[in-house]
Amino acid sequence: MHSLIINFPGTTFYKATKAADALRMELRIVIQEKKAAMAAGGPMHDILSHMIMANLGLLTAGYSTVATAMTFFMKYVGERPDIYAKQMDIANSKKPGYFLEWEDINKMNYAGYTIPKVIIYIILQVYWTVSTTNMNLEYFPNPEKFDPSRYDDLNAFPAFTFVPFGGGPRMCPGKEYARLAILTFVNNVVKRFKWEVLLPKEKITGDMMPTPEKGLPVRLTRH
Repeated sequence: MHSLIINFPGTTFYKATKAADALRMELRIVIQEKKAAMAAGGPMHDILSHMIMANLGLLTAGYSTVATAMTFFMKYVGERPDIYAKQMDIANSKKPGYFLEWEDINKMNYAGYTIPKVIIYIILQVYWTVSTTNMNLEYFPNPEKFDPSRYDDLNAFPAFTFVPFGGGPRMCPGKEYARLAILTFVNNVVKRFKWEVLLPKEKITGDMMPTPEKGLPVRLTRH
C-alpha cells in the first residue's frame, strides 16, 4: 500500500501485483465451483455463498447504477446542445482551479447538475420500478423527452411519484455517494470536453440496466 507505483520486475509494487493476480485466480476457481454448486441446488449456509450473493447485489447497486447514469448523461446532453450550453455557463462560473466541496454538492440545482435529493416514507411492501412511474403521463408530460428542467421544483410532484433513491428504512444507502460521484463527473467532463454522440439512433438494450448496444461511441474535443 505504501510502495511506489512502479510496475517493474523486482519492485514491491510489481511483486504485490503478481501476488494479487495469483490470489484472484485462486478465488475465481473457488467462486466458480461455489456458483455451480449453488445453481445445482447445493447448500448456501457457508459464508462464501453469502458473500457471493451479497457482492453481486453490491456490485449492481454500487457500480452499475452510477455508471448507467453517467452513460446516459453523455448520451442525452451530447444530443442537446442547448442543455450542454447551460451546463457550460455554470462550469465557467467557477474560478480556475476551484475544487468542488460538499457544500457545493448540496446546493446544486438543475443548472448546477441536479441529482435530486428526495426523502419519502413507504409503508407497504410492493414491487415497484422507477421507470414505470416516470412514464406516467399524469405526472410526467411527454416522458420520452429529455428535459432536466422538469425537476426544478421537486415539491410540484405528488408524493411517491418521484423517488430516485427509494425511501423509508430501505432507502438506498449509497444515495449520497451516487450524487457525489455523478456530480463530480459531470462538473469535470463539462469543463474539459465537448462531445458528439456518433450513433444518435443507437439501440438501447439490457435487462436490469439499460445499455447502449454499441457502447455509446462519442467523439471528445478538448476546449
